Amino acid sequence: MAVSVEPYPGRVPWTRGRFVSWLTTTDHKRIGILYISTSLLFFVAGGILALLMRAQLATPNESFVTKDSYSELFTMHGTTMIFLVVVPILAGFGNYLVPLMIGARDVAFPRLNALSYWLFLLGGVVLYGSWFAAGGAPKAGWTSYVPLSVNTPGSGQDLWILSLHILTLSSLLGAINFLVTITRMRTRGMSWMRMPLFVWSIQVYSALLVVVLPALSAGLTLLLLDRQAGTHFFIPAKGGSALLWQHVFWFFGHPEVYIMILPAMGIVSEVIPVFARKPIFGYTAIALSTAGIGVISLFVWAHHMFSTGLPISLQAFFLVSSMAVAVPTGVKIFNWLATTWRGNLIFDTPMLYALGFIAVFTLGGLSGIFLAVFPVDWQVTDTYYVVAHLHYVLFGGSIFGIFAGLYYWWPKMFGRMLDERLGKWQFWLTFIGFNITFFPQHMLGLLGMPRRVYTYDHGGIWEGYNLASSIGSGIMGIGILLFFVNVLVTRRRGKRAGNDPWLADTLEWYTSSPPPPENFDAPIPYVTSARPLRDIRRRLKEMRHL
Repeated sequence: MAVSVEPYPGRVPWTRGRFVSWLTTTDHKRIGILYISTSLLFFVAGGILALLMRAQLATPNESFVTKDSYSELFTMHGTTMIFLVVVPILAGFGNYLVPLMIGARDVAFPRLNALSYWLFLLGGVVLYGSWFAAGGAPKAGWTSYVPLSVNTPGSGQDLWILSLHILTLSSLLGAINFLVTITRMRTRGMSWMRMPLFVWSIQVYSALLVVVLPALSAGLTLLLLDRQAGTHFFIPAKGGSALLWQHVFWFFGHPEVYIMILPAMGIVSEVIPVFARKPIFGYTAIALSTAGIGVISLFVWAHHMFSTGLPISLQAFFLVSSMAVAVPTGVKIFNWLATTWRGNLIFDTPMLYALGFIAVFTLGGLSGIFLAVFPVDWQVTDTYYVVAHLHYVLFGGSIFGIFAGLYYWWPKMFGRMLDERLGKWQFWLTFIGFNITFFPQHMLGLLGMPRRVYTYDHGGIWEGYNLASSIGSGIMGIGILLFFVNVLVTRRRGKRAGNDPWLADTLEWYTSSPPPPENFDAPIPYVTSARPLRDIRRRLKEMRHL
């Protein structure tokens, strides 16, 4: 006779409670949502820091914040946006979507996946806890160049190092999980050349993280030893090398640019064909160009160091490698535009953000070509020209791609559509505000305004450009605020989405919105192309006509 071993028969286990179940979950979809929601909270925090900086720079000789406070704002804004917003939110998209897109029930290592999220959250808490540390938050910039980062007093810089160590471990665990999941768990028939392009981008994103994160971890360890253990790896006066830190940091930092942009490119590659009602032009070229960008990005790092006195032969090598990365990038842009050619374009919010991505990222890429020419770089290095380029590539690239993904996959995640009217208002305010903010900064850089200065004198055209930039940041802030208004408005009253509201092509739309815990209720059909849902619709149509 069977005897129940439940201590309290009939009771729901405590781990299934509405709140606790999120704390104990290993469901890749819930972990993806946790990543995305936490990153959006840090996005708000980083945006507030940016608005405070722009308020300080809106007018000459402003005293809205002090010099030290501005350095704290600058350091925390850059660190937040790169390490707590763009990289983890893309990991959130990958967590939610990759198993669904490849027809898997979960990721390869669910518990490891949960650990990567909680380490990410811990790293963010440690970083923001530095505001309360002795000496205040870190002040050495998000790149933490030495000797400034070695000599900065207080424990804020040490907490910065600790937080990045934790975040590095989080990203490394997540990357390993993605690589194994994509390599070993694809459904029947899904060969490499039938994978969704977003999955391709996550695969290369993960491979780059595995290659470059150990370099950052090693550099952070040496920096901490210089600060706390009396070593002198980076201290020139004691036989160390300040340039060693730059080489270590940028060997990580430049591939990190592509780590942040490739998944956004993958999102754009998924959105455009759906809203152009055409198959992607040149699937194979886009997939291989993703891998090409990943490989070339490992040979570009020293173009950030042209002004450090590198030999001309080395500068020439990094000039050529920087130009070379434009080739696979150009292939992507050409194929996206070719996909829209003579397509039945639908200008819903995801498509607007995807097209905005192409426009803004292309402008950022063009300014990057100038920076790759080292005589030009000598003139504009450490000026606002570099700030403008960075934001056109990363904010205009990654964030526009991220918003395209949020509007596109929100119905799948939550079963309700976001409001289109609010979405379009958000896009245009963000797009216009972005260009008003950052385009004038190109001119500021050409006129010699250094980055990281917290004030400037009266007189000259700097005043007008800085005021315009600050006004634009306010417009952009209002636009981004509309996204959160949209989420609140549609949370309970949004239009029900259905399984496939966009008539999309990939497997995540084959299941319900939101998907069940096991991802798919019905067996997954054998995949015969890169557009499996289109194939299913075609076969159903043929059967109805029999």
